[in-house]
Amino acid sequence: MEPLHKDSETAAAAAAVAAADPRGATSSGVVVQVREKKGPLRAAIPCMPFPVAVICLFLNTFVPGLGTFVSAFTVLCGARTDLPDRHVCCVFWLNIAAALIQVLTAIVMVGWIMSIFWGMDMVILARYKDQGIPQQL
Repeated sequence: MEPLHKDSETAAAAAAVAAADPRGATSSGVVVQVREKKGPLRAAIPCMPFPVAVICLFLNTFVPGLGTFVSAFTVLCGARTDLPDRHVCCVFWLNIAAALIQVLTAIVMVGWIMSIFWGMDMVILARYKDQGIPQQL
């Protein structure tokens, strides 16, 4: 089977670009930005101080949902989230709902795994905050 004419043109163009630039990079000037779209529960994870985030991760590791429950109260204390247009009480209840989901599904290990990942996200957000990187991941 013969390759299509367009495929051979694409391969020839790629070879010409690779030969012209030894690093293998193109000089087209196109910038690609990837933004993660978060659901409401995940966007409600608060950006806390790093030590508090580590404590929540520790709690979530050994008692699924407990660290998420504690993090819900940091929202009431002024921790920022990716839901700036929502009221503080709404974000608080979203975090409580996430904690309940983790507790109720911990029996089948899903909640425990979710709880650990939730705690890791808290630590990652806190680390970005400490380094001065914008919260949008």
